[in-house]
Amino acid sequence: MLELNIKNETSRLRAVVLGSATHNGPTPKADEAYDPKSLEHVLAGTYPVEEDMVNEIEAFSTVLKKYNVTVFRPEMIENYNQIFTRDIGFVIDDVFIKSNILPERERELDAIQYVIDQMDPKKVVRPPEEVHIEGGDVILWNDYIFIGTYKGSDYKDYITARTNVQGVQYIKDLFPNKIVKEFDLVKSKIEARDNALHLDCCFQPVGKAKGIIYKSGFREEADYLFLVNLFGKENLFHITREEMYDMNSNVFSIDTDVVVSEKNFTRLNNWFRTNGFTVEEIPYAEIAKQEGLLRCSTLPLIRD
Repeated sequence: MLELNIKNETSRLRAVVLGSATHNGPTPKADEAYDPKSLEHVLAGTYPVEEDMVNEIEAFSTVLKKYNVTVFRPEMIENYNQIFTRDIGFVIDDVFIKSNILPERERELDAIQYVIDQMDPKKVVRPPEEVHIEGGDVILWNDYIFIGTYKGSDYKDYITARTNVQGVQYIKDLFPNKIVKEFDLVKSKIEARDNALHLDCCFQPVGKAKGIIYKSGFREEADYLFLVNLFGKENLFHITREEMYDMNSNVFSIDTDVVVSEKNFTRLNNWFRTNGFTVEEIPYAEIAKQEGLLRCSTLPLIRD
């Protein structure tokens, strides 16, 4: 039985589901792209090839195993994108919550059923149909649950709007003892530089009291200021529009002082080291072309 335990983003990691790029399928057609960044690369002929993405994820797996993390992988589905496990489910405390994701991606959950079967069935929940919520929008910070959402009246017209207000309410009802704070995110169907696909595209805590943030990812300045006041401006690394596009806030913590980061994030990685972090640099720029990075391709199950 897996003893699930996730209370924050940075405590020592013990078990995780890491995505897979094997048999990832052909380059999607333009009308099949789920986000503006993927579309951009489809149209430009620069969409990532399977071999490069497999090599990047295996580099990530090697780092995780170096720290003695138990790494689960999805069962293989031919010609199917299984990279972004964060979308399909997430753990809060000792509860596994299945995401209501885009219907075309339902098979991704089936591919990790063997992991779910190792959990206490009373601790596995599935929200009702009207609830939309994805793991990239859910960030845990001890007593806090931060949730990215989109409150525009045109929610249903945006494939990039992944968590609705019903999703926020569902988590509030499920965890009444937590402080649930929602953040209204900027969305774009056509410009990836102006699209916070998930909350972890514009904010993520690191270490014990620091974070990475992109101010313009929030529709309301008050939401940004909430985080500034909570963490302290001096503890937040502010990224630029281009760094947000490159997914600088989507790194992944193995421990409070160990972070896995893309090797080209020079400014961020220098900041990490200046602040006492061990930085495990790996290549992940090809996977980033699908508007997801390191946090997106992990589903943590157990932290200390």
